[in-house]
Amino acid sequence: MNATTITVPQADPGAGYRAHKEEIDAAALRALGSGWYILGKEGEAFEKEYAAWQGQKRAVGCANGTDALALTLRGMGIGPGCTVVTVSHTAVATVAAIEMTGATPLLVDIDPDTFTMDADELVAVLEDPPPGLPPIRAIIPVHLYGQACDLDPMLAACKAHGVMLIEDCSQAHGATLTGRKVGTMGDAACFSLYPTKNLGALGDGGVLTTDDEALADRIGAIRQYGWKERYISDGVGVNSRLDEIQAAILRVKLNYLDAGNARRQAIAAAYDEALAGTRYAAPIRREGSGHVFHQYVLRVPERAALMARLRAEGVATAIHYPSPVHLQPAYRGRTALGPAGCAETARAAAEVMSLPMFPELTDAQVGHVCTVLRGL
Repeated sequence: MNATTITVPQADPGAGYRAHKEEIDAAALRALGSGWYILGKEGEAFEKEYAAWQGQKRAVGCANGTDALALTLRGMGIGPGCTVVTVSHTAVATVAAIEMTGATPLLVDIDPDTFTMDADELVAVLEDPPPGLPPIRAIIPVHLYGQACDLDPMLAACKAHGVMLIEDCSQAHGATLTGRKVGTMGDAACFSLYPTKNLGALGDGGVLTTDDEALADRIGAIRQYGWKERYISDGVGVNSRLDEIQAAILRVKLNYLDAGNARRQAIAAAYDEALAGTRYAAPIRREGSGHVFHQYVLRVPERAALMARLRAEGVATAIHYPSPVHLQPAYRGRTALGPAGCAETARAAAEVMSLPMFPELTDAQVGHVCTVLRGL
C-alpha cells in the first residue's frame, strides 16, 4: 500500500454525527435547556414517532437493546420456570437478556446461507421439546446482519403451541419480508439503538414496539420500578430509561434512517458487482426479503489471510461474531442446545467476515474497497 491509498474503516459512528451535526447539536441543546432529563417530552415524542415509522401502535424506550428484550419477556410474564428459544450466532446480549429474567435459554442452529434461525429445527423443538427443560414460553428469532428470518413457519408453529414470538430487530431497523416490515409480525419487537446500529444513538439506548397496548403499559411501568403512580410500585420493576438527550438525538436520526438504509443497499450492490467473477460469494439474500445491511458479511474459509490482505490495502474488516454464545466461557457446558448441537453455528463463526458498511462511506472509499475486491 502506498502513501496515497485511501483507508476505509469498517464502522465509524462519528460519521453519523458529523453528517447531521447542526441538527443533532440543536436537538441536544433543546433537551439540555428543558430542565427535564428522564422520561420527558423528547422521549414521549420519540416513542410516538418511532411507533409511527415502524407501523405499530406503541413504542417504549429503555436504556439499551438488552433491556428491551428483558423488559418484553418480563411484561409477558416470562421468567423462572420458562424456557426461551433463540440462537447462539448472535450478540451475547440476546442470551443475556433471557437469563436476566431468570428464564432458561435453549439455543437452536442457524440456516448456513442466511445465518438466521433454522426454522425447521425451531418447529421440531416446539413439537418435541428437549427433556429436562421448563416449558417453552417464547422464542426470540434474530434478524441478523440486516436480513429477516424465515418467520412464517415460526409464526405458525408458535400459534399452534401457544408460544410468544419476540422479534430481535437490533440489526434490522427497516428490513422487510415479503413487503412487511420486520418487527410487525410477532407479538413484540426489540431494537438496540447502540451507536453503530442502522438507527443509532450517541450513547446507549433501546426501544421495543408492539400492537398490544396492555403489554406496552406493563412494560412502561416495569422500566421504572413498577410505578403506575410515582413512588408506588404496583409490581416488581427495574430502572431502564431512555434519557432525554438521546431521545432528542434519535428523533433527528430517525428522519434519515430510510435514506441511510438505501445508501447501505447501494454500497452492498457495489460490493456484489465487485465480487462477481472472484472466488468469494456475495451474501445470500432470502427470497422476498429487503436486506438493510447492518453488516455486509462474507463467508471465507481462509479468513485470517484475507483480512490481513485487505488490511494491507487500507480496508478494515471485523468479525460478527468470532465465538458462538454456547462456546464462550460464561456459557460453555451449561446452556441447552437443540438437536443439531449448533453445528452450523460453529462452522459459521470460523468463517464470517464483515466488510466496511455505514451510510457515510464516501464514493471514493466504496470505490477503493471495490477495486481491492476485484483484485482478489
